[in-house]
Amino acid sequence: MIESYRALALQTTCHAINACSAPDEAAACIADNIARVGRQIRAAKAFIGPGLKLVVLPEYFATSYPLGDTIPGWAAKGGFAMDGAEYEQLGRIAQDNGVYLCANAYERDPHFPELYFQSSVILDDGGQQILRYRRLISLYSPSPHDVWQKYLDVYGIDGVFPVARTPIGRLACIASEEILYPEVARALGLRGAEVYLHSTSEVGSPALTPKDIAKRARAIENMAYVVSANTAGIANVDIPLASADGMSKLVDDQGRVLAEAGPGESMAANAELDLAGLRRRRLQPGMSHILSRLPQAAIHAGLADTVLKPDGFMAGTDFRIPARADFAARQKQAIDALLSAGVVGND
Repeated sequence: MIESYRALALQTTCHAINACSAPDEAAACIADNIARVGRQIRAAKAFIGPGLKLVVLPEYFATSYPLGDTIPGWAAKGGFAMDGAEYEQLGRIAQDNGVYLCANAYERDPHFPELYFQSSVILDDGGQQILRYRRLISLYSPSPHDVWQKYLDVYGIDGVFPVARTPIGRLACIASEEILYPEVARALGLRGAEVYLHSTSEVGSPALTPKDIAKRARAIENMAYVVSANTAGIANVDIPLASADGMSKLVDDQGRVLAEAGPGESMAANAELDLAGLRRRRLQPGMSHILSRLPQAAIHAGLADTVLKPDGFMAGTDFRIPARADFAARQKQAIDALLSAGVVGND
């Protein structure tokens, strides 16, 4: 175990590939985007020093998000292959700089052709992939829940909620707006997560935002560090560049912000993670030891009979590739289910 080390939430601009007209053009742009981030990591390591052992990149840092593409169309244009050139390039960056690297990307999976998943992948300091987390909660994109039974058959529940045991701690990933959902973080926390790696592209504000509050809450609830990397804006799309900018930060297990970046490209969100101190605190009894005080069986019973989200798009072995409108229709079904159960409404 490395008792303490520095971690960096690298705030870098996302250069969108949406205007690319063909997969080979998009692949060239992605390679350029990864190379650019690699240069920034090398420079940051030189400035911060050899104690830098962990770097978290923003959400979809190499592509931006799908705009107008079909599900298969974006899979072909913006999706990484699980063993493809993009991860080889990222692995070399991790190895050359001696860091653990967390990258977030859209990804193709041969078990689910024509789909993509939004994935957070951790590469170790030797360049090897050691963890793959697929975002579970996404309004307009496929998730493992949409192919739930087959996904479990392929990856098992530990593949849905993976935790990597490494010399720099037990690492887990949370993607984007999932920071708002305590259930995701708790499932990882009860599997041992000590450091949450949060790749995001979110609205920046001088005031507290829901996601910013949630970063502190998830850290406190699970007695863990949160390393949250936001974009420094999204270029080459029509939304104003700086809409998703700033607020990358590191939060300790008591909800204290250790370092934070302002707007623009920045390595300012770096700080020391005291892993040995965290582990000591997680062994001390008292009111603040939240994990040990959780009445898990009672909470599970309270949630068990509540139907929130309809089943996915797979029935048996037959899978239907969804259109974008299908996601909105399914959310309406979920709201109707909440209304029928009396969870929402006026009565």
